[in-house]
Amino acid sequence: MHYEKTEALLRLALDMSGTAEGFSLLDIQNRYGVARRTAERMRDALERIFPGMEQANPGETPKRWRIRNNMLNKAIGFSAEELAALVTASQIAGRDNLTDLTSRLDSLATKVKASLSPKAKTRIETDLEALTEAEGIALRPGPRQNIPTAHLADLRHAIMACLKVQLHYRAGSTGQLSRQLVCPYGFLYGNRHYLVAYSTNDRARDYRLFRLGNIDRIEITSEPFRRRKDFSLKGYAERAFGVFQEEPFDVVWRFSPKAAPDARQFLFHPTQTTEDQPDGSLIVRFRAGGALEMSWHLMTWGAEVEVIKPKRLRLMQKR
Repeated sequence: MHYEKTEALLRLALDMSGTAEGFSLLDIQNRYGVARRTAERMRDALERIFPGMEQANPGETPKRWRIRNNMLNKAIGFSAEELAALVTASQIAGRDNLTDLTSRLDSLATKVKASLSPKAKTRIETDLEALTEAEGIALRPGPRQNIPTAHLADLRHAIMACLKVQLHYRAGSTGQLSRQLVCPYGFLYGNRHYLVAYSTNDRARDYRLFRLGNIDRIEITSEPFRRRKDFSLKGYAERAFGVFQEEPFDVVWRFSPKAAPDARQFLFHPTQTTEDQPDGSLIVRFRAGGALEMSWHLMTWGAEVEVIKPKRLRLMQKR
């Protein structure tokens, strides 16, 4: 509890330093979910720590306070998790073809790295590389799931420390709860968000996807595991059209002349190639698994797309 109060004060100091308008007592109450008297105590504590704290709107009500940036410059640091979040945000923006946002996020990440001292860079470099590798981005965007932040924090810690975790996992089809001892490797974000982990179950002994929303509880063990150097999260994700893993197969789609202009704007798969046809149609080729997810997506194109390969996907579209 004492640590939580200290953290809240530090965060409030950052908030007051990051705004020109300042923070009122009501702002503190709403931001930190505290009563007015507690908000007053938090403000008074910061005023004792930072004597230069000033009122941002003299003579106006409600009163608002701020802390000059130079008071906190030396106290502000960046963590590997925060930098990895910037990289992940850039990847998501790139996936959704928001090139301008990607460029700005990349620029921001570069500036943050440049502001670090050599000692700080060395300290977080390894963690940043591991976290960036662990934050996989699935191709298909979709709705968000309500996943406890503590679950993600525990899993990220286990990924970085290479520690096995015991998942209390609820099966999506039956709702039955089981315990799964796994070696966590990273995440895939898409229509649903998944943990990519190596299952130690004798019936599996392979990489598996676990829905983050189906994890009831996580126990980090003291048992280490060694990451396999031949495993790539990016390569694992590219095996599938979305997140469903199955043996990859050759895919060939033909988009009609009417749909071709729109289809040219889509990245259906990172390995795709396209061929413009004399009649204005477009041929798209790639290799991946995930026939069911492909079928779901192709339905949105209606009669404007023809499945040339594979035959089983063409049959699925005719049902």
